[in-house]
Amino acid sequence: MKQVFMVALYNFRTWKKNPRIFLSFSIAFIFCFLLSDKIVAFAEKYDTSMQILEPFIWTFGDSNSILLSSMILIFLFADMPFVTNATPFFLMRTTRKKWLLGQAIYILLATSVYMVFVMSATAFISMRKAFVGNVWSNTAVALGYSKAGEALAVPASVKAMGMSTPYGCAAIVFLLMLCYSLILVFLMLLFNLKFGQIGGVLAAFGFSIYGFLLNPQTIIGIFNIPDYEAYKVNVWVGWVSPLNHATFYMHNFGLDMLPRLWQSYLICIVLVLVCFIAALWVVRRSEERRVGKECRSRWSP
Repeated sequence: MKQVFMVALYNFRTWKKNPRIFLSFSIAFIFCFLLSDKIVAFAEKYDTSMQILEPFIWTFGDSNSILLSSMILIFLFADMPFVTNATPFFLMRTTRKKWLLGQAIYILLATSVYMVFVMSATAFISMRKAFVGNVWSNTAVALGYSKAGEALAVPASVKAMGMSTPYGCAAIVFLLMLCYSLILVFLMLLFNLKFGQIGGVLAAFGFSIYGFLLNPQTIIGIFNIPDYEAYKVNVWVGWVSPLNHATFYMHNFGLDMLPRLWQSYLICIVLVLVCFIAALWVVRRSEERRVGKECRSRWSP
């Protein structure tokens, strides 16, 4: 495991020399500002305060916000599988399996760092009108129990205030976002290993487009589905779309047939493991072909 973590640590050391890292986090901060500033403006307009994590909950409780924030990870991990000048050294001192496991640990940690940065950015933007107590604010009540949330396109779900505290709800939203982002990045890693960097980027964009199109409102509008059938579409999409599994309000809180939170976590973990195991298989097949080619060249007349 020491060798595995050394591979992951080396990838973090390359951050200080990589302008793409700085640019990715800068774009993420601007993105958080554009999405959460309208909530801060609402609080300033009506002179109300906010719990410091509420902008994060309201902003990233929406599938479109989760989709856009995760696409920044495509730029952050565009150079997967992170082949550098040190890669031959690691492959000589370790095995390809350990090297890939190190890349997986790096992806897990780097994605977590990115998500913590996104949460911290929304808290920083709203801190001038925020408090740290673990209770819902008057701003949350105004957005959740009135038409103000709909007018601002803020998914201020009453379910959030009814079932948990701000810190608990923020933890759920964070984990759901992290699970979806890990699926995206590990899928990108798999296709990078199989088809190269262009294949990985195309796979990530295709996965994002799939999540964007598989939206209940989009499907209802395209096929002109009547209101009494809309619930079936909502449930079906809630189960088959990873993006909807990452959306807080698209879950069963005891009233419908949507997936429960633990089921979404389990499905996301299974999908990540499938992508990683498939990546291990691709690396193993690549090694077998390389060894076979060397043997043929050695014994050929």
